[in-house]
Amino acid sequence: METVNIKINGMPVEAPKGSTILEAAKLAHIDIPTLCYLKGINEIGACRICVVEVKGARSLVASCMYPINEGMEITTNSQKVLASRKKTLELILSDHDRKCLSCVRSGSCELQKLCNDLKVEDEGLYDGARTLYNTDATSAHMLRDNNKCILCRRCSAVCEKTQGIGVIGANERGFDTNISCAFDMGLGDTSCVSCGQCIAVCPTGALTEKDSTSEVFAALADPDKYVIVQTAPAVRAGLGEAFGLPIGTNVQGKMVSALRRLGFDQVFDTDFAADLTIMEEATELLDRINNGGVLPLITSCSPGWIKYCEHYYPDMLDNLSSCKSPMQMFGAITKTYYAEKMGIDPNKIVMVSVMPCTAKKFEIGRDDQSAAGVPDVDISITTRELAKMVERVGLNFLSLPDEDFDDPLGRSTGAAVIFGATGGVMEAALRTAVEVLTGKELPNPEFSEVRGTQGIKEATYHVAGLDINVAVASGLANARELLEDVKSGKKNYHFIEIMGCPGGCVNGGGQPQQPATVRNFTDIRALRAKALYNQDAEMPLRKSHENPSIKALYDEYLGKPGSHKAHELLHTTYVKRSINK
Repeated sequence: METVNIKINGMPVEAPKGSTILEAAKLAHIDIPTLCYLKGINEIGACRICVVEVKGARSLVASCMYPINEGMEITTNSQKVLASRKKTLELILSDHDRKCLSCVRSGSCELQKLCNDLKVEDEGLYDGARTLYNTDATSAHMLRDNNKCILCRRCSAVCEKTQGIGVIGANERGFDTNISCAFDMGLGDTSCVSCGQCIAVCPTGALTEKDSTSEVFAALADPDKYVIVQTAPAVRAGLGEAFGLPIGTNVQGKMVSALRRLGFDQVFDTDFAADLTIMEEATELLDRINNGGVLPLITSCSPGWIKYCEHYYPDMLDNLSSCKSPMQMFGAITKTYYAEKMGIDPNKIVMVSVMPCTAKKFEIGRDDQSAAGVPDVDISITTRELAKMVERVGLNFLSLPDEDFDDPLGRSTGAAVIFGATGGVMEAALRTAVEVLTGKELPNPEFSEVRGTQGIKEATYHVAGLDINVAVASGLANARELLEDVKSGKKNYHFIEIMGCPGGCVNGGGQPQQPATVRNFTDIRALRAKALYNQDAEMPLRKSHENPSIKALYDEYLGKPGSHKAHELLHTTYVKRSINK
């Protein structure tokens, strides 16, 4: 690799040719502050927070965009640089809602941190005209408050480039510029898919999920309600970050302990229903292969992906697996099978889910998601909301003991755990499908070809005389690329896994937010996924069809995978939606 030699703050630095000043400074252990920059997504040099001095340059330059060259001398901490950054922040604050004490991002706001670092006062700064906006609450999953927006454009960039949707962008010009939808439509009136990736990258409190924690606390306080909680696999790999633990720390035991102390009557694992999903989805795949069904079969676990398909690929709805998501399956089984066994009226059960996903807030309101005549899931909260609940009641999360999920709906296999990573659903399905097709036990249950954080992965497996072609995509722009190849005949697959969020659920829109200083230089997705793969490797059972609780469920209640009763409870339908953007 060709390198160049430069000086930063008088110190020699060797960096790869083609690097920006920002990237070179990172190699020298210098974090240059940014607000608008997201590597590979939003590289526009608009906010001017990252400016530095370059010897010989006539003005300060944006380090996120400016390439290095041999012999360059850079100063990142001169009085001129610091004064410029401070004035930029003062100008941003002059048109910003400064109610920091009541803001959901207080303590984790990137703007707030920069203002503290540079000692920016919050009173009397360029007082004058203010633009005032109404909060957009039209979507099921989020609130959009432009009074806290700093026009960094991270949200519109991730919506357009990463997700390929582009329902938000800059409207008007000059002082009136604002980030909104076309024709000032409410977000809920567009073809937004509720993925929450815009929330994940927002540096301030302008974009937040709709907080459902008050509903959960009210249910817990109601003596007539039996409140059950289920947690998705990705939550355990992200929750610890909210309490200062390293990215990728698996906190399953402490999470269960915290939920029990919050007052839930039962603490269950969505992984149980992930195993159930594999039993139904693998059966559906084999049926389509053997009986000439519609192929490729496409997974249906990601509600953001499902809504995207309904809006943008309605002609491919028949390709979708009819299986409900594991979250919804869990609710359906809880309010039917479990309720009957325990003698509990389903109307008195409040099913709460903790998910890494904001689209789950939309999913719980979908039609055909009420197996017992009541909603399968009543309330869905994000990983972030659970962290708030833990803090609100004063639990010292880090000192909690490790505890296990309740049985029987807390029992699962390694195949279910890896659902949270891109490729995990595919691998879990293959573990079961291959053993069913061959009638033989796999010597190694790992399918490494579908692992990793690449946007698109594909593989072919020769099984029982068949060549099974599979593909995995995460992030909806990648999904579009893959589906266009399928529609054009360029690619031929039997089974496709698609996750709405890049990297899968571990990078869901409801996971703890990480600042740009971390996002730009750390593979967060890989670290969180590693926690799940490590747990899978350590589990005694690693294939869904080996789960004794799943076997009992079919023996006692459902009959067999794909049965009439299974279809009544565990499968769903889809709708064709229009495109508004």
